[in-house]
Amino acid sequence: MDQAQIEIRVLGSLSQIEAEEWDACACPEAADGGRPVDPFTTHRFLKALEDSGSVGRGTGWQPQYLVASADGMTVACAPMYAKGHSQGEYIFDHSWAHAFERAGRRYYPKLQIAVPFTPATGRRFLVRPGYEAIGMPALLEGAVRVADANDISTIHATFCTEAEAEAGVAMGLMARASQQFHWEDEGYGDFDGFLASLSSRKRKNIRKEREGAADFGGTIRTLTGDEIEPEHWDAFWRFYQDTGSRKWGTPYLTRAFFDIAHETLRGDIALVLAERDGRAVAGALNFIGRETLFGRYWGCVEHHPFLHFELCYYRAIDFALAHGLARVEAGAQGEHKLARGYLPTQTHSLHWIGDPGFAEAVARFLEAERAAVEEEIDVLTSYGPFRHIEVEEQE
Repeated sequence: MDQAQIEIRVLGSLSQIEAEEWDACACPEAADGGRPVDPFTTHRFLKALEDSGSVGRGTGWQPQYLVASADGMTVACAPMYAKGHSQGEYIFDHSWAHAFERAGRRYYPKLQIAVPFTPATGRRFLVRPGYEAIGMPALLEGAVRVADANDISTIHATFCTEAEAEAGVAMGLMARASQQFHWEDEGYGDFDGFLASLSSRKRKNIRKEREGAADFGGTIRTLTGDEIEPEHWDAFWRFYQDTGSRKWGTPYLTRAFFDIAHETLRGDIALVLAERDGRAVAGALNFIGRETLFGRYWGCVEHHPFLHFELCYYRAIDFALAHGLARVEAGAQGEHKLARGYLPTQTHSLHWIGDPGFAEAVARFLEAERAAVEEEIDVLTSYGPFRHIEVEEQE
């Protein structure tokens, strides 16, 4: 089958496509009832963003979902949005926008193939098994057609997989390298096994932090599925507002998102809460994938030493080890994660720029940036907390 036989549609709402159709492309591995590899590209997650008003009118994220059909069925789809700004992306292009507009051109709106507000690696070109050869090319052609028809300057696919980045380059797109900190299970068995892999000094430091966090005067528990009650979302909304107002000015997600999450996403969530005197004082929200725990949000209404590290990093490792998950992605930024066993990992994005001259300038920038990112990863990894071959001091 060639691309001429594929129909491309642009949908303004996920209500226009059945969940089974979308998920047959987004998470075919979950057809057996198991977890999706990427919980963020499922129909239920993206629709929660839409139904809650977290994306859509007035947010700068206008849904333009791409859907490719062939043989009378959906064979590929992509979460695409028309963006009126560059917020909530975590692989930022502010400098590109400024340069483009200084040259007298209009940068916005642009097209973003991404999961809003979610710096987690996953497939962005969602292709039904058996249609791999035509799915991604068809979606890219569809995105370029939308851009050309609407005088849109750029297309960006952020936090795509390495395989998609390589395929995109072969199709003429520009690849960009970034980095995050991820924890990988190297067969540790339990948290003590993980600690045994660290240098003596780092082991002692983590034990000290965990002991200090435990002294906050309450209890810490991790809730999943039906263990999560509506009042837990009331508490987490307070935490999220505090973090959002400090980091972004205005929280990205609406209160309604958490109500919808309670109804449709509880099975995908691990909610870590610190409670004292019958009241939740801090929390961390994680999403559970087939192989990965994705740390997303943290917040608190009381500040206690080391509680952030305990809830976000150490409890995430505990959960991954207990549930056979291979890694923890702890979100964007944060070199402080390095000392806690999270090593730098390269992340990827793809970019299309319609203006040839500007595309050439960006390509030169990306080449230099990629070399700098690779060097930074090498340097940071060398400062990691893991034991070297040489004999350590006695604990």
